[in-house]
Amino acid sequence: MLDGDGNGWVHLPDGGRRWGVYGAAGLLLYSTDVTGTGHVLLQNRAQWTHMGGMWGIPGGARNRDETPLEAAVREFREEVSGDLGDFTVVGSYEHDLTVWRYDTFLARVPDLPPFGVGNAESNEVRWVPVSETESLPLLPAFRTTWAHLWADLAAIGDQAAPGTPAAG
Repeated sequence: MLDGDGNGWVHLPDGGRRWGVYGAAGLLLYSTDVTGTGHVLLQNRAQWTHMGGMWGIPGGARNRDETPLEAAVREFREEVSGDLGDFTVVGSYEHDLTVWRYDTFLARVPDLPPFGVGNAESNEVRWVPVSETESLPLLPAFRTTWAHLWADLAAIGDQAAPGTPAAG
């Protein structure tokens, strides 16, 4: 593996910039508690990071030799402490900006395993009820992606995700 060869900014035609020379990817874990309430695992970004203080998912730059899913799992393991264990990908969303893209994978885990902050990129990592996700200060790109992931949750039968989320 070419460790870290994807680190760097990509400048977009509109003047914006995104992290990840080969794009980026992240993993959004989903599970239900004992009452059947759906939860997602979210990360509050450290203040020193791009858009610090906002909520999103563990993720980051892809390396040249990684698939998007491999990058998402690697980044998760770097940023979150705890045993990822077995998971099943139940949805995904590709945010494609032509010269750069971010792949988000929605993965179901069998229970609410304990996770914590794995490195300095996070202020906090915690399970959040699906119904409360939109009330958090979400990264703008994640807020947009959330609408698509919400639909995936509804498709797999999450009773906490009926209808459509409010426009962000």
